[in-house]
Amino acid sequence: MMWQGKVLGAVIGVIAAGPLGALFGIFIGHLFDVEAEARLRGQRTGSSSLGVQEAFFRATFQTMGHIAKADGRVSEEEIRAARATMNELRLGENEVRFAIDLFSAGKAPDFPLDATLQQLYRLCRNRPDLCRMFVQIQLQAALWGGGLHPLARRVLARVCAALDVSAYELVQMEALLRMQQASRQPHGSHTSVDRIAQAYEVLGVTAQATDAEVKKAYRRLMNQNHPDKLHAKGLPESMMKVAEEKTRQIRAAYEVLCEARGMK
Repeated sequence: MMWQGKVLGAVIGVIAAGPLGALFGIFIGHLFDVEAEARLRGQRTGSSSLGVQEAFFRATFQTMGHIAKADGRVSEEEIRAARATMNELRLGENEVRFAIDLFSAGKAPDFPLDATLQQLYRLCRNRPDLCRMFVQIQLQAALWGGGLHPLARRVLARVCAALDVSAYELVQMEALLRMQQASRQPHGSHTSVDRIAQAYEVLGVTAQATDAEVKKAYRRLMNQNHPDKLHAKGLPESMMKVAEEKTRQIRAAYEVLCEARGMK
């Protein structure tokens, strides 16, 4: 089965949520379409883009189902989250059935999660951005489905280990996603304590850190994710807004801590 780049881009864009996910999805979809076109012309590519697309699509819904079933049952909320994802993708009837089959397969007690992830990693090991985005998709789907319970977190930790995504990256990823969710909620629906705790997680420091340590962590993250520097390293122009959105979230977290600590 062949999957076009725009389908993979849609998966990433919709589940990753908002403009950030959409832009990333467009970029990845375009990347795969370019590679597929090159293969049709007989040009060599580093790996089969079609293989990556199919493996990514299959693993996305299978792993999603496996995480949802981690506590022994799949809640109505988790089913609605999976269905909403499929609806947003505007998949055809056959594609929806296939996605449902993948989700159901992932729920099976004998589903080979490790083998599935190993196959995906073999195809994406030279594309760490794809590995991180895969984890973000699973994390976002779990949050849409009502949150992450301990057993689901354990499975997600296995996903991270298999795709070489660090626990530190996962913590920051979750903090950023939760801050995004909180920013979309009505004013007053979340406490300042929650915002402050999330801000510490985004910057990767604790409440016991000194002001100097908070500033150092902020500068390090801004330096690592600065759009101009990433562009100089080869980040395509189409990804610039993605990088800008990430730095905006980091800056927002820092401003929350500056206000809470009275820092200037």
